[in-house]
Amino acid sequence: MATVNHYSLGGERYQRHFEIAADEPVELLGEGTAPNPVELLMAALNACLSVGFAANAAAMGIKIHNLEIETDGALDLRGFLGLDPNVNPGLDEVSYMVRIETDATQERVEELHKTVTKTSVNFANFTKAIRMNATLEVSKA
Repeated sequence: MATVNHYSLGGERYQRHFEIAADEPVELLGEGTAPNPVELLMAALNACLSVGFAANAAAMGIKIHNLEIETDGALDLRGFLGLDPNVNPGLDEVSYMVRIETDATQERVEELHKTVTKTSVNFANFTKAIRMNATLEVSKA
């Protein structure tokens, strides 16, 4: 279970409490153990792309009748569990398929796709390195 109590956007702090829950496979750690990071990342990517397609299509005057996004990635549990130092603990590659039903031309849909991938926050998170600034706080029990 991951809990969010607030977020910051444009320098403003917004109080908003919500929880995100997902389970690891029962075969791995049982039930109710922890958020599955791969599922959360894929869900965030798909949600971001969906909004990007809807908003940019509307701005371009393209009517979308149906939109499906399928995302796939391979994860080797040997890396996640620290069993093999030569195996990446995360994803090495992510593939996605977008299926759009529209009356727009192929060229217009390709332009839409290019715009969405250029401006999608979570797509950029997947395709570009992100600097991670870590802080560790330890309290006496």
